[in-house]
Amino acid sequence: MATRAEITTKYAREYAKAAKKTKGVVLDEVVAVTGWTRDNARRRLTQAATHPPGPCRQVAKQDRKPRARKYSYDALKVLQHVWAISGGQCGKYLAVTMRILLEAHNEVAFGQDRYTKGVRKELLTKSPATIHRYLRPVRAKDAINGVSTTKPGALLRSAITIRRAGDDVEDEPGFFEGDTVAHCGPVESGEFARTRNLTGLLTTITTCYGSSRAKHFTTLFSPPISLE
Repeated sequence: MATRAEITTKYAREYAKAAKKTKGVVLDEVVAVTGWTRDNARRRLTQAATHPPGPCRQVAKQDRKPRARKYSYDALKVLQHVWAISGGQCGKYLAVTMRILLEAHNEVAFGQDRYTKGVRKELLTKSPATIHRYLRPVRAKDAINGVSTTKPGALLRSAITIRRAGDDVEDEPGFFEGDTVAHCGPVESGEFARTRNLTGLLTTITTCYGSSRAKHFTTLFSPPISLE
């Protein structure tokens, strides 16, 4: 590839200065050496004469012109605030719930924290893709991701049967599926609540137990389970 580039650079100047009849001879020489077609050789010679390759044939990368900002800076700051109080929703959810987040809660008020009627109009007209693009920097900096507080055990992996969608459900009450949820947010440190959910397979009754610790599951509240 480097040899072909040198040949192209060598013949490019001669091809650019040559007359029409002489250009045909130059093309025949390039085709014979490189194995290119005449159209390909003509295109490469013309391109090399117009834009000669630099060291290592590095193509100059043109800086992309930044897109003009359509929405105001105040709308951006309010959007970041709404994203934070929503729990880090994605652009599709925010576009749907934007009106609810602005009106149903008292987190934002006119005249405070850059929130005005014009900013409200801008937020309600933003598309999901625009919301996603405007939140990209703050989402990368303050990512809200859940953490796992449990580890898979090899002992129970073979003892617990994995239920599939087509499996039959037990025909008598008393069988439950349980799950423990840690309400710690993105950081597993400090005190936080834990809930253990139990769902009856036949009755579909769901019961939630609260606790402040995982090892000693002290029940904060235990609603009675009725199987009748």
